[in-house]
Amino acid sequence: MSAPLINPVGHLLQLIAACKPGQRVIVGLVGLPGSGKSTLARALQAQVNTHLGQNAILAVGMDGFHLSKQQLSHMPDPQEAFARRGAPWTFDPAGLAQRLQALRTQPLVDVPWPSFEHSVGDPVEGALTVARHIPLVLIEGLYLLHKDDGWDVSGLLDECWFLDVPLHTALQRLQSPPHGSLGHQRRTGAGAHCGQ
Repeated sequence: MSAPLINPVGHLLQLIAACKPGQRVIVGLVGLPGSGKSTLARALQAQVNTHLGQNAILAVGMDGFHLSKQQLSHMPDPQEAFARRGAPWTFDPAGLAQRLQALRTQPLVDVPWPSFEHSVGDPVEGALTVARHIPLVLIEGLYLLHKDDGWDVSGLLDECWFLDVPLHTALQRLQSPPHGSLGHQRRTGAGAHCGQ
């Protein structure tokens, strides 16, 4: 187990400072549902961008890689697919891997990113854009460290941080608005390390 990451904003600032022109760093943020991934990702994005006075980091999620309702309806057991929506096999990990690869190999190109539209219950392609000038992408998601069901994107991440939140706390957060402090741990991915 890696040591807790005490100053995540400072660490992200170091990663950005170490980036050479034409490079992009990808950091994953993983944890249980209710661990605070989305909340922390938005807070880190705001703090880093405020500190630098520019858009140097963009937080994105993996929720846009849910299989669509149409795709689920064509599965061998559509009823189970809808009932288990959110399980690892109801996502498109290959699509996520392709998009992460594009971020890594095409850092001077704008890369479209899907999001999940809760009002319609489906992903929306190109809802976000990772602009070419953004050197660090923070992706939050439940299965970034998962190794089954077609998942294995850890080699496409420079680092992956696990939010170490007790199960009872995560369950409470799922029933109420997010608040409180989070425990941060950093795990280094298998990908190249910008500046390390």
